[in-house]
Amino acid sequence: SAELIICIEDHCANDIPIPSGCKYEIRVDSTKFIVESESLTGKEILILAGKLPYERFQLNQKFKGGRVKKVSYDEVVDFTCPGVERFMTLPLDQTEG
Repeated sequence: SAELIICIEDHCANDIPIPSGCKYEIRVDSTKFIVESESLTGKEILILAGKLPYERFQLNQKFKGGRVKKVSYDEVVDFTCPGVERFMTLPLDQTEG
């Protein structure tokens, strides 16, 4: 049901398939966020995590087993995909002129 909150990280750790149509708890760095949609863009995840301006950060998606993938700003991340564990942000060095 829509009231159900699915913890992505727990499901991933226990190899439990993630159902669609629920709320999802995602972890960005050390903070957990509840999202009400099955997918967000990289930009939306950065904004959700308060990483502003988002252009100063890179978003990485960590998969079970340790694989890490860079998520571009306009890339859609589907939380129901198997193996998604959590997200990590990386400040980009902005060297001014």
